[in-house]
Amino acid sequence: MAVFDGCEGNAKTWVLEEMDCPQCGKVLEYYTSRGRIVEDVTCDCGYVLKAQEPIPMPTKREE
Repeated sequence: MAVFDGCEGNAKTWVLEEMDCPQCGKVLEYYTSRGRIVEDVTCDCGYVLKAQEPIPMPTKREE
């Protein structure tokens, strides 16, 4: 965001990210701050991304 360039609070700003659910492949949207998930995210299949966990590395999907 150009508005926060050079701002001290830029590191605290939440960033919206997406990843595919490792169980069902549905796209999950979650917010991160400093490389950690801000709040719990639950997929419809039951998979949960817990808050404060480091962001999981994306897995390659087999075609």
